[in-house]
Amino acid sequence: MKIYDIVIIGGGPAGLAAAEAAYKAGVTDIMILERDVRLGGILNQCIHNGFGLHTFREELTGPEYAARYEEKIRELKIPYSLETMVTDLSLSEDNCKVVTCMNKDRGMYKVGARALILAMGCRERARGSMNTPGYRGAGVFSAGTAQLYVNIEGYMPGRKVVIVGSGDIGLIMARRMTLEGAEVKMVVEIMDHSGGLKRNIVQCLNDFNIPLKLSHSVVGIRGKNRVEGVTVAKVDEKLKPIPGTEEYVECDTVLYSVGLIPENELTRKLKADMDERSGGPKVLESLELSVPGVFACGNVLHVHDIVDHVSEEAAHAGENAASFVKTGAVPDGAKGYVDSEEKNVYRPGENEDKITCIMCPNGCNMTAVKNADGTVSVTGNLCPKGIKYATEELTAPRRTVTTTVKLTGSDAAALPVKTDKTIPKDKIKDVINELTGLTVSAPVKVGDVIVSDIAGTGADIVSCSEFSVTGGI
Repeated sequence: MKIYDIVIIGGGPAGLAAAEAAYKAGVTDIMILERDVRLGGILNQCIHNGFGLHTFREELTGPEYAARYEEKIRELKIPYSLETMVTDLSLSEDNCKVVTCMNKDRGMYKVGARALILAMGCRERARGSMNTPGYRGAGVFSAGTAQLYVNIEGYMPGRKVVIVGSGDIGLIMARRMTLEGAEVKMVVEIMDHSGGLKRNIVQCLNDFNIPLKLSHSVVGIRGKNRVEGVTVAKVDEKLKPIPGTEEYVECDTVLYSVGLIPENELTRKLKADMDERSGGPKVLESLELSVPGVFACGNVLHVHDIVDHVSEEAAHAGENAASFVKTGAVPDGAKGYVDSEEKNVYRPGENEDKITCIMCPNGCNMTAVKNADGTVSVTGNLCPKGIKYATEELTAPRRTVTTTVKLTGSDAAALPVKTDKTIPKDKIKDVINELTGLTVSAPVKVGDVIVSDIAGTGADIVSCSEFSVTGGI
């Protein structure tokens, strides 16, 4: 059994940032284990923009953000094993962390680690956890699964869609399905406020006039072989349906966006102390678990709203894991729960007669008034970007468009692309229409121009990801 200084489980944003930080802290004997066919984790299917504002001081799509870290891993020559599933964790008598894993090349095998970093991410809650009655007909998906089908596999889950839950993935998929030609009937949220970021309410629902039904719940799904419709009802303060408020909505697809759960089945195999609130392990300030030499970071620890915070936290875990390998100890810290970032809560009426800034994650609620001389007065902004954005929103709103086009010559079916600059909001449909039916052949690299001056907007359509002819990166 080969023993590494550090083994990292998960090659998503947390695992990659932890690996880079540990390497730069002086520990170079590192192995990353990733179950997918490529590094990057969930970011590969998150083709929307909004990533990297803190880490790279620019706005990126998910694949672009992942590519920045993948490039660092290759520059540092940190080894990684793809399509490798970790099935068990245990401790040897000398406190070595034993990782049991398997892949198609080696079958079942074990590696050892002096320090272990858990970066497995999280998973979605499904319909079953909501106890929604009805037949189990086709057409019911988690929002993340639908995102995978559309953005990676190039398939449409349906054409008439109701989304249950207003988490960020659900909001983003409302826009994505609309841009792909589906009719999103509504987003149904059982709470009296949205669970997503305010900027996603603005860009994903308001921009496309998609209704958000707060204090409502789906109380039934009709359709035996395929979804035919859902029954929606208002709920009271105890979240119970109110009789007489039922409304039937015809649809062929239901997407659930009802929360995320840290992926900690492996963590429990180590008998680590767990935090009931977060669903993740209890940690020291160094992010070390109750099991010495084991660290956790990213969504396996607690669900984050912003990937930049994942990277920052993971770098801290990587540095402390390196310290453990070199000295056998980490900085002291009190055991306790690491709180997740507070959401920018959207409540009904909060944004009336206001503009929500989307230039950064603060999501400032600003009051903007257009003066008689054509100038705009703005209050409520925390930075100068808010003034610029509010002025544009009142006079000439602009957006970055992200979507996919068909890809041939590679194992991947879809290529994520975006406009290289913002375009007038009323040109979004023109851009999507011009891209309909477009096919790109591999190889393709990040930043390659796919279409110049799309729809006469002055913006180019550029690739957000890299694919070789063989399907690898």
